[in-house]
Amino acid sequence: MRIVVADDAVLLREGLVRLLTEDGHEVVAAVGDGPALVEAVLAHRPDVSVVDVRMPPTHTDEGLRAAITVRERLPGSPVLVLSQYVEASYAADLLADGAGAVGYLLKDRVARVEEFLDALGRVARGATVLDPQVVARLLAERRRGDPLDVLTARERQLLALMAEGHSNSAIARRLALSHSTVEKHIGNVFTKLGLPPDETRHRRVLAVLAHLNA
Repeated sequence: MRIVVADDAVLLREGLVRLLTEDGHEVVAAVGDGPALVEAVLAHRPDVSVVDVRMPPTHTDEGLRAAITVRERLPGSPVLVLSQYVEASYAADLLADGAGAVGYLLKDRVARVEEFLDALGRVARGATVLDPQVVARLLAERRRGDPLDVLTARERQLLALMAEGHSNSAIARRLALSHSTVEKHIGNVFTKLGLPPDETRHRRVLAVLAHLNA
């Protein structure tokens, strides 16, 4: 894959470049701030970008905002955002356009190289991937009367795995269910959340958004 890396921490940026290069990918640009990220993506049209949430000048959410700008100017451009802390609102902001091909992982996940590379590949192929800790936080913060109360425990379990970016086949293997059973449960999730077939916005992404906003 052709990849853009954006992180103001030189050691982490160079470490990512080396990791990705050794895995056979081409890093077409490595930058240290938001505007440079936007410029690099528009110039190179990479298969995916890896972006740190916090970059200059304030080190709050400049990287996230730059990633959103990239997707506004180049709709559907795959972006994997890395964060030091769990911030569910960041994931919701990334998913807001409903286009998929986004990921939100904690930086600790990079040290688990195979998991990180797998997540990166899934985002590049159009999947939505959320860090398991983000999903766990969302589940812990669920409140009474939220929209997900209409779902069964099994349906909420499947929705959480969907939020982590797992395909139907992967969910079936993980839960020891048949593929048809998983499809049936996910169909029930879509129906209960009021998500009819939609040609313009991916129902999987919209279901994850409902999960985030609940």
